[in-house]
Amino acid sequence: MKKIIVIMLIGVMSLGLFGCGLDETSKDKEARQQEQAQSESISQVGTPAITSFQEKRILKEIIELRDQANLSTYTYIVAEQTGQLVLLGKSIGYGIPAATQYNNPQQVAGYNHTVAIAQADPNGLYSPASAEGTWILLVNPNDSKDVKPVYIEERIIVSQFALR
Repeated sequence: MKKIIVIMLIGVMSLGLFGCGLDETSKDKEARQQEQAQSESISQVGTPAITSFQEKRILKEIIELRDQANLSTYTYIVAEQTGQLVLLGKSIGYGIPAATQYNNPQQVAGYNHTVAIAQADPNGLYSPASAEGTWILLVNPNDSKDVKPVYIEERIIVSQFALR
């Protein structure tokens, strides 16, 4: 009797394991076809022959310039009716998207699945894909030592020199 039960359990388990690999979902099929198409496009066209990495150098320089302590800037908004630049005031640094996180907003919940988690920017912050609001440090026009954070929901322009 025990042998029959053991054989039946093995049979049921075998069917379960055998069936796992047969059911390909539409997502699996689509992913496989996209991978095949991508592989074929690389075979036919190749990848760009990037040799000087100029854009990466420029981005590195911009990130390093943004990291300067007490970087003096000017912050503007664009008037909706006229399109003219409106100076909000002198500011320190560049705007920070309001949804930027100081620490990683995502974490791995389980170890059985492959997961993509957010990676910090080189400045150690976790920038959002997009954000409507921006934090900017504005200098009080009456007291240049008084700097306060201001939250702005309009799109801003920040420059290291006064714009016309």
